[in-house]
Amino acid sequence: IIFILNELDVALEILKGKNVMRKLQKGDKIGIFTPSSPASVTAKVRYERGKAFLESKGFQIVEGSLTNQIEGYRSGTPKARAEELNELLRDPSIKMIMSMIGGTNSNSLLPYIDYEAFRTNPKLVVGYSDATAILLALYAKTGIPTYYGPALVPSFGEFEPLVNMTYQFFESYFCEEQELPYKIPMAEFWSDEPVNWLEKTREKTFYSNEWLGFNDGIAEGRLVGGNNNAMYGFIGTEYFPTIHKGDILLIEDSMKNASIVEKNFAMLKLHGIFEKIAAIILGKYERFDDLGTGRRPIDLLLEQLDGKNIPILAEVDMCHTHPMHPIAIGKKVRIDTKMKTIWCIEDWI
Repeated sequence: IIFILNELDVALEILKGKNVMRKLQKGDKIGIFTPSSPASVTAKVRYERGKAFLESKGFQIVEGSLTNQIEGYRSGTPKARAEELNELLRDPSIKMIMSMIGGTNSNSLLPYIDYEAFRTNPKLVVGYSDATAILLALYAKTGIPTYYGPALVPSFGEFEPLVNMTYQFFESYFCEEQELPYKIPMAEFWSDEPVNWLEKTREKTFYSNEWLGFNDGIAEGRLVGGNNNAMYGFIGTEYFPTIHKGDILLIEDSMKNASIVEKNFAMLKLHGIFEKIAAIILGKYERFDDLGTGRRPIDLLLEQLDGKNIPILAEVDMCHTHPMHPIAIGKKVRIDTKMKTIWCIEDWI
């Protein structure tokens, strides 16, 4: 009965002329936007490799207006970058919008995004790192889920076998029908070694994978969060989702040292977020620098929790390391820190 009612709701939306999000299919158009760093210029070889990879899987890649554009450290002015995204949001033929890469200043776009276009014609919007600002703002303003997941250049411009693993997760999550609850798979191995960015010079070093549980417990709740350094740029504004009691917080970061990681964890504490959430998913911290202290990100996080018994599942592959698994912002998940598992318990598309 619930399934039939859901199908009727979708049919009614279609009759009203509204676009309804659906699973991605081969032949669909994926629009690429560049919210910050101009990687199609600065990493052109890797960009072309990532584009060709997704095209080889049967998707049509639609380049945003700032592809192959550069203005110093960015692809264009804040308004130009927002307009590139808006053009893709308004295009009914595009089914997914994927970020080119991250950067540092995607928060500059937030006042200029056409949130109404996303509300009336929702699409799968995916990215990570600095694109966190875009993902959380779209969700905060519309209530429509967005997706913390792979970006074109860093994820699909990667070499085998890691790119194949990331794509397998991508395909399972966005293209294939899955039964609920859906268990997020853990990759057998991972890497964050900084080699082979443009050309392959040697095989990367792979590390055996293990997720780590702290404060044993099971929690179910709406997932919110993303890259913590990106959240630092707009937390407390109208573009940041209101954190509710029982939410599950995703946190990850890249190439930060212990001092900055502590500052960013303290930011969450001072905003009262740790008083509300039911659990934390802590992603791997790519190329973390402990500054000689021997402390890991989890140690710095536990320090900020002041003894709160919040279940934490750490070293999860929803982060900058390879491979990466996507996850829906705004949808419910269940984590079990004793069994070291994450389950999607609500349809995410």
